[in-house]
Amino acid sequence: MISIRAHLNNIALHHTVFDLPFAFIGALLAAGGRPRLIDILWIAVAITTARAASLAIDNWADLKYDSQQPRMAGRAMVRGAISKREAGVFIAICFLILIYAVLQLAPICIYLLPLAALPCVIYPFTKRFTGYCHLVLGVAIAMAPAGGWVAVGGEVLSVPLAVLCVGVMLWMAGFDAMYGAQDRKFDLAHGLHSLATENGTKNAFGIARIYHLLAVACFFDLGVLMHLAWPYYAGVGIAGGVLVYQHRILRWNDFSQLNQRYFMRNGLVSVVMFLCTWASYQV
Repeated sequence: MISIRAHLNNIALHHTVFDLPFAFIGALLAAGGRPRLIDILWIAVAITTARAASLAIDNWADLKYDSQQPRMAGRAMVRGAISKREAGVFIAICFLILIYAVLQLAPICIYLLPLAALPCVIYPFTKRFTGYCHLVLGVAIAMAPAGGWVAVGGEVLSVPLAVLCVGVMLWMAGFDAMYGAQDRKFDLAHGLHSLATENGTKNAFGIARIYHLLAVACFFDLGVLMHLAWPYYAGVGIAGGVLVYQHRILRWNDFSQLNQRYFMRNGLVSVVMFLCTWASYQV
């Protein structure tokens, strides 16, 4: 019998908090603060299924490594709660739902879907050969605001959209690099790559700080380019504060605070940015 709970564990559904709010931000900005509710619903379905498929692919591809990593012992595929075949069927179903959802949005979306899905599919394999795999993950997450923007009819070639996507990419890459640094010894022993294996943990944390500084600068510039009201800048300030706090409590040589709580706390950035972007259209 297929366990729904096991599949939810396998795809870490709660991680949708990292990309879905930014997808809504893209839709809000492209529609001048008034996207259609039906578009928002289909965007939510598309982003949720895309991320579910991506996480399932990631866990499927990394199973041989996760099975040897004590920190991953609780994952559904590692425990044998989901077989590779079941994961493959789940991935196929997610892609079918994703395609159907995208077909309900602006016509150009279906043509751009392969390009948007590419970083989601290849990310799990990039850690085999480059320490900058975190940036590929960042690009994959940045497809969410790009998708939300295009889904409501926004122009594909847009400077504000590019600035938003770069900001999201750097935000995600920064905290993923810090979170992954705790696996440096394991990664080195198994021929895997990360910012920490390529540059050392201390330098990886330093690079992550630069990523986050640039991300906040991008978010600020986006507000200027889009002529957003003061609540948006309040959101940028809060998001920046969350990132500063994260860097203050973490130490490159002490991973005691580097846990799932740290990981999920970064979701405050996306949620606050969405709420404050929405609020900027209400004043």
